[in-house]
Amino acid sequence: MGVAKELIVSKIKDGTVIDHIPAGKAFEVLRVLGIKGSEGLRIAIVINADSTRFGRKDIVKIEGRFLSKEETAIIALIAPTATINIIRNYEVVEKRKVSPPKIISGLIKCPNATCITRHEGILTTFELLSGELRAKCIYCGMEIPYDEFIDIILKQLGK
Repeated sequence: MGVAKELIVSKIKDGTVIDHIPAGKAFEVLRVLGIKGSEGLRIAIVINADSTRFGRKDIVKIEGRFLSKEETAIIALIAPTATINIIRNYEVVEKRKVSPPKIISGLIKCPNATCITRHEGILTTFELLSGELRAKCIYCGMEIPYDEFIDIILKQLGK
């Protein structure tokens, strides 16, 4: 006899479900979205849920909030395996798979004080170096470890 599956958190009527977040990253996802808990949104967070694909995963359900394509792209930087489900009237009406962009333009300033982007009004553009977990400014060549890059994004976005 198989093990009965149960719903850990109830369904939401309208909002967003972010599923397949790497285990332990749910709070970073909320942080990058600027959600602190005082907004009045009903939020459910499941940490280290069983996952057949990943072993463990996190899930975030946000009732009453629909993520934009830009927010989806930012989530991809933190949780590249995530899926975004838009829910209306308890039904999934849109499902988005996220993938980290190879190029990120205009999101943050280059931390290199001598970078041309800091002085010439040029949009900072970073290339994500595949397999190396690093971001590189295409103008000055400064390389930033991926975790540090995410910290800079969060700090500069004021979240």
